[in-house]
Amino acid sequence: MVAKKKVAKKRKVEYDESTIVTLDALEHIRLRTGMYIGRIGDGSHPLDGIYVMTKEVIDNCIDEFIMGHGRKIDLSRDENHVTIRDYGRGIPLGKLVECVSEINTGGKYNDDVFQFSVGLNGVGTKAVNALSSRFEITSWREGKFRRVRFEQGRLVEDKKGKGAKEPNGTSVTFMPDPEIFKKYHWNEEFIAHRLSYYAYLNSGLTLNYNGASYHSRNGLSDLLDREIGDETELYDVIHCKKDQLEFAFTHTTRYGENYFSFVNGQFTNDGGTHQAAFREGILKGVNEYAKKSFAGEDVRDGIVGAVAIKLQDPVFESQTKNKLGSTEVRGEIVKAVKEQVLLWLHKHKKTADALLEKVKTNENVRKELASIKKDARDRAKKVAIRIPKLTDCKAHFDNQKDKRGEESMIFLTEGDSAGGAMISSRDVFTQAIFSLKGKPLNCHGLKKDAVYKNEELYNIMRALGIENGIESLRYNKVIIATDADVDGMHIRNLLLTYFLHYFEELVVKGHLYIFETPLFRVRNKKETRYCYSEAERDNALKKIKGPEVTRFKGLGEISPKEFGQFIGEDIRLVPVSLDTIGEVGKCLEFFMGKNTPTRKEFIMKNLISDLT
Repeated sequence: MVAKKKVAKKRKVEYDESTIVTLDALEHIRLRTGMYIGRIGDGSHPLDGIYVMTKEVIDNCIDEFIMGHGRKIDLSRDENHVTIRDYGRGIPLGKLVECVSEINTGGKYNDDVFQFSVGLNGVGTKAVNALSSRFEITSWREGKFRRVRFEQGRLVEDKKGKGAKEPNGTSVTFMPDPEIFKKYHWNEEFIAHRLSYYAYLNSGLTLNYNGASYHSRNGLSDLLDREIGDETELYDVIHCKKDQLEFAFTHTTRYGENYFSFVNGQFTNDGGTHQAAFREGILKGVNEYAKKSFAGEDVRDGIVGAVAIKLQDPVFESQTKNKLGSTEVRGEIVKAVKEQVLLWLHKHKKTADALLEKVKTNENVRKELASIKKDARDRAKKVAIRIPKLTDCKAHFDNQKDKRGEESMIFLTEGDSAGGAMISSRDVFTQAIFSLKGKPLNCHGLKKDAVYKNEELYNIMRALGIENGIESLRYNKVIIATDADVDGMHIRNLLLTYFLHYFEELVVKGHLYIFETPLFRVRNKKETRYCYSEAERDNALKKIKGPEVTRFKGLGEISPKEFGQFIGEDIRLVPVSLDTIGEVGKCLEFFMGKNTPTRKEFIMKNLISDLT
């Protein structure tokens, strides 16, 4: 064996014409899937590939609506087959095959036909085709139709004929290829959320999906009303709509800022230049109206806003289009937002008075906190140069162009034993560890000064770099990693309360996760299985002969050697998500407030139902 290894090392690999490989476009999409849809995933995250594929097809339908063709889109899902039908112009029949199979072919390169399109690179539908085990597209146009079917991107059927009874438009049916997506499942909430966004961004458009209908009359104003829910609005939503710019905002009593930003109908989860310009425009408009120089944080703390722009040739910072990079639009947006805010405040004095009262309250709170913040920083410097209990990684989210930055994560672990196991087995480039000391403070209902007075909460904020907002977040994923017992669950809830109360945007933007570790290890001399539930354990016991069963009571009981596989490529993370931000207050009050008898009754009722 040693001799063979030596021979293998000395083997000369020729580098000549025979080693050069050329892939056609669809083969390249299948081989380098992440370049085209961002991530494969298993359907447990709203940015997983199956939802991106769905979005790419819907985007084409939306483009038709934007250009004034078709006022409804019909969608359905039967198991893993998704069908999307618009009532636009229909793809020109003679180019139907090319439009869904040849890269750099499509009408979106023609600004006269598609002025404000998301999919300007002409790749979206081709990627869906290439990544589907079955892809069928039909175009009806002027009394004729053409239907073509592909399997794994290869054309297998092409039919033409008359379709006089069918209105113009395009229908696409696809099934994500299990060879690429392996095991996956559909989350109906993710689909509903995306469809509701489409409706808010396209007033007058109706989207029908499996019996549900999505429609909006008031655009982004409706979006904010839905998101805020029963939360207290300090004044009626300020809403302005122009040809290529729409925005809406109001203030609530909550901390931080929350924004929903869009470009040509695409939800830009990470914001970008248009969101930054929107924030700046609000600040300038308020200051000019008040004839003051309020600080940005005083004007924006507690704000909930939405902005949508239409832009020719937008530049995004990734293929999944989560962040706008176009810089030339900033000045125009700042100016337009400022002018519209000024106009609105002059026309609505009651709204203006309520807004300025909130700004002045924020200013007073900030000044009261100034000395407390200084004491906290001075205290931290005396304790240690570095942040206590933080074992950092070498890549941070600051550098968003660095792939390692996008993969960076921090684990908030329960105690030194679990932290020690993680530190020994982690990826030092992308994984940081923060070890908690006991149970964090229940901060529900507490003011912002609690973050600075409590050493643990202050150090968590410092470790993440979010004191001045999540723009400076140092890690892409913040992962709560606690034991699978009562104490671990309690610590998890306390941390969730902390983030939702003070740093809600961290959750809204999809940066917070729960770490899943196995509850059982079932093994014999030949095989080892890790089980994440009692059902998995029982199934493993049926398949492994003479097994030894270990129940992991805490993360610290798992050896570093074992732990490495649980935080590697197969890491199990559950994203913490919100249906609407308005539900946060009620949820925290119920689970973390002082309604002990009601909560106890709820727990006992659900415990009994689980046992039976």
